[in-house]
Amino acid sequence: MTCSAQPGIIPQPARMEVRVGEFELRAATRILTDAASAGDGKVLAGMLRGGTGFRLGVGRSSGSSASAGSNSEGRRVGGDDVILIRRIGDDANREIGGPGEGYGLEVTPKKVTITAKGSAGAFYAFQTIRQLLPREIPSEKVVSGVKWTLPCVKIEDAPRFGWRGLMLDVGRHFQPVEFVKKFIDGMALHKFNVFHWHLTEDQGWRIEIKKYPRLTKVGSRRAQTVIGRNSETYDGTPHGGFYTQDEIRDVVKYAAARHITIVPEIEMPGHAQAAVASYPELACAKGPFKVMERWGISRDVYCAGNEAVFGFLEDVLSEVMGLFPGKFIHIGGDECPKERWEACPKCKTRMKAEGLKDGHELQSYLVRRIERFLAGNGRRLIGWDEILEGGLAPGATVMSWRGVKGGITAVKAGHDAVMAPMPFTYFNFYQGRNREREPLAFGHYLPLGKAYQFEPVPKALSAKEARHILGAQGQLWSEYLTDPKGIEYMTYPRAAALAEVLWSPAGSKDYPNFLRRLGIHLKRLDTLGICHRRAGQTH
Repeated sequence: MTCSAQPGIIPQPARMEVRVGEFELRAATRILTDAASAGDGKVLAGMLRGGTGFRLGVGRSSGSSASAGSNSEGRRVGGDDVILIRRIGDDANREIGGPGEGYGLEVTPKKVTITAKGSAGAFYAFQTIRQLLPREIPSEKVVSGVKWTLPCVKIEDAPRFGWRGLMLDVGRHFQPVEFVKKFIDGMALHKFNVFHWHLTEDQGWRIEIKKYPRLTKVGSRRAQTVIGRNSETYDGTPHGGFYTQDEIRDVVKYAAARHITIVPEIEMPGHAQAAVASYPELACAKGPFKVMERWGISRDVYCAGNEAVFGFLEDVLSEVMGLFPGKFIHIGGDECPKERWEACPKCKTRMKAEGLKDGHELQSYLVRRIERFLAGNGRRLIGWDEILEGGLAPGATVMSWRGVKGGITAVKAGHDAVMAPMPFTYFNFYQGRNREREPLAFGHYLPLGKAYQFEPVPKALSAKEARHILGAQGQLWSEYLTDPKGIEYMTYPRAAALAEVLWSPAGSKDYPNFLRRLGIHLKRLDTLGICHRRAGQTH
């Protein structure tokens, strides 16, 4: 027997049948696992402790039976009032996305059964369970007077795309480790699996590189910051900060426990003024330089004609690869002015020697060299769609931000692409038309409904070509996002809309239904202390 009322789950599962009845989580409820999912059981027990205060026992089920099991002392456990976790796959060779992310979930009045294709699938089933329970479940304090029930459902679920990401720029405004972890927790709740960490900019270098200490001693701190949109007034307050390598290892481990891969971005050849302020010999022009205090693009970029620059970049990337085990390394490649190269004797010599006709081909030369270096170390280069200009490196993946054209061009040339078009995925854009009633933002207007209507696969691609679209991600550029609450406000609920775009089946979009579920979901974010714009807010 089924029931028409649907729980407020975001993203919407691929297939869900809502049935009559409910399962009540009690202090006596036991979690039973097979051998492969013993660790998953402990993760679920930890999640369910928040709000309830229950310290659920975790034991081993007997064989494949869903009706009975044995606890950790070997005593027989009955089939009622249990949560059973079973694995039907493994995590072998999973990088970003893959079959290990799927799961089945069945809730009856007596039992909850999770059938996971891998540890990621089990984790996503747990996120669904969190959203089926009352909204107080994620509370850090025990909440009394709540009946901890799950509606009876049968769910078969798996993501549409393997790359489901959010990008956070900490180059313009540094954010503490504690917030980065909270941001990752929000991603995990919404089943995102890629955290694109934008770590270097003209306005600040945020990652410790042991071989080049001036990158953080000098490059991580600017003397002041322009007020507003490049007014002629400055705040007179130094701004800085960077992550030590130990802090980065800690964040990488934290993200991995939530099945999130971190893709670091080290900008090159442009957006490098913080680096050349630290080491002026890396630029074409003579210094001194200072870390940029205004927003925009610096003309002072890495000198592509200077062989020492390639040694520097390879040294930096070697340390970066030692910190981030994921396959992808993002090298930026966007918005690089070519005027310094055009006047630089070393760059002119390089272009002549390599038969390069202009600055675009010189940038392509640099990107190709870096791509070979990364590939030689078992990594894949990804960059913004400007890396297409002058010819694309053989193994490069394109992140298409200037609309979808770059992604289409890359895919038709046989390359993978991640879609990040400004009109649909730039969460630093205004959420309301009345800008005076909204926080200062980058510009343009991206309402919730438009974010929800985003389609990552362009119609210009065939079904075969569409397989090269790895997925998509939302962007949070931080010129005007100065603090954690401001970042969260601009992220949610638009990131919830994108999460559904990337997870749920293509034909399942239903905006009124999404808004109904979102009304429930935002109360959950309130419990978690995540700042957000109100659903239905019109200004």
